[in-house]
Amino acid sequence: MSSPLVVRNLTSKPIEVKRSEYHGIAPSLSQGGFANISQNVTSLFRNATSPAAPQAVGPSTSFMHEDFSIRIDPFKSLRTDIRPQSANETLHLIFESEGEQHRLETPTPTSNSTTLKPLTENPRFNYTAVHLLEHSHLTLYSSANLSSWMRSFKDDTPLSALSIPGTHNSPTCHRALPSVRCQATSPPEQLDNGVRFFDIRVQPEAPLDPAKDGLILVHGVFPISLTGNKFLRGLLQEVYAFLDRNPSETVIMSLKREGTGDATDAQLSRILHDHYAGDPKRWFTAPRIPYLGEVRGKIVLLRRFGLDEALRQEWGGAGWGVDAENWADNTPNATCPSGDVCVQDFYEVLETVNIEKKIQYSQEHLERAAQCVCTFPAQDQLATPPPKHPFFINFLTASNFWKVGCWPEKIAAKVNPAIVDFLCRKHNESDGGEPGQAQVAGDGSTGIVVCDWVGHKGDWDLVRCIVGMNAKLEIREHGL
Repeated sequence: MSSPLVVRNLTSKPIEVKRSEYHGIAPSLSQGGFANISQNVTSLFRNATSPAAPQAVGPSTSFMHEDFSIRIDPFKSLRTDIRPQSANETLHLIFESEGEQHRLETPTPTSNSTTLKPLTENPRFNYTAVHLLEHSHLTLYSSANLSSWMRSFKDDTPLSALSIPGTHNSPTCHRALPSVRCQATSPPEQLDNGVRFFDIRVQPEAPLDPAKDGLILVHGVFPISLTGNKFLRGLLQEVYAFLDRNPSETVIMSLKREGTGDATDAQLSRILHDHYAGDPKRWFTAPRIPYLGEVRGKIVLLRRFGLDEALRQEWGGAGWGVDAENWADNTPNATCPSGDVCVQDFYEVLETVNIEKKIQYSQEHLERAAQCVCTFPAQDQLATPPPKHPFFINFLTASNFWKVGCWPEKIAAKVNPAIVDFLCRKHNESDGGEPGQAQVAGDGSTGIVVCDWVGHKGDWDLVRCIVGMNAKLEIREHGL
């Protein structure tokens, strides 16, 4: 028999479970008359004075309910006495927060998350639930407007304190070699659904001619599309259009030189500086991690390339762009010499059995990010850089060109659900998520979580879980 339901509250408000309702298809009279018995049980349990109580719909359905008040504080898990529904039932749960009630129906129509239905007109709160049937576990998040989720945070928030969804080889959504394509959706769709970190690889088209600015989008030595080259210029126009529509947001853009030919990092840096990232209204290129207020409506340059000597003198000799130049290769955990980036980028998953190792490294990096506590500046310190708090960048991605089971889509199909499960049940729980005993530590940030095939078939649960992990930081910021 399944275990009683565990409910985890990852919102900024206390929530009460007020009611459970079991709706199901009852056996017919020819099966022993159980339908009549079920109607009698229904009449025994129904509270006729409750406006939320549904009525049984004829002899083919059964209905039971129970009223109670189970309080779950923010960032707490509680094992309830609520039994999971049987195979022929649906379970409706009524939750209440500050007088507002919301209803959830489980199991959900798909395996994806579900938005709770408000039972109050003009609700102040909206909630999303992720129901992990295998574990009899339900996690509640505040429903963010994914197209503009950063507007909930103050200008003095260090950008590295946020939990940020990202994509790996972000524009590789076109028809391409299976090991080259990493995304199911286009960059504009990713942005509209909450992604705020883009991983971009480029190849200079004419590196010896400083007047030419062509940067071809590539993945390794391959172009990202079999139908013709795609260029950084077009991608940037899409990002600018998104930021113009959503000026509260920012996009961190990691840029790296790949592809074929003899181009150098120095040449790439000059092309980017002279033809792309020179407008301070569009780009933040200081060699430090910014406050959110400094970069709303802008792209933050995170560079994975070396600089032309002249650009090393930018910003008073400190360089140009957030420095991730000396990025350790194939690492489960390393910090760049600049101290601005701490990365997990283990990608050589040569056999499918190694996918579990990738999941382990990804979870360990989430735990590192969760332990950090953001330091907010005093009002008179906003002109100074934030205290050193690196970007924790966590790649959930890996591949092996020569093995079908290790192509990006196949690995994502295993890693992404495992990370959703981890975030819902265990993230920022010091004892691994045992309800009622956990002692949370740190702000619970995920850092920047970089994904493959996110949004596939409309499944944005991983993004919702990452953004939802900002709730504890939001409480600290607003003194809730």
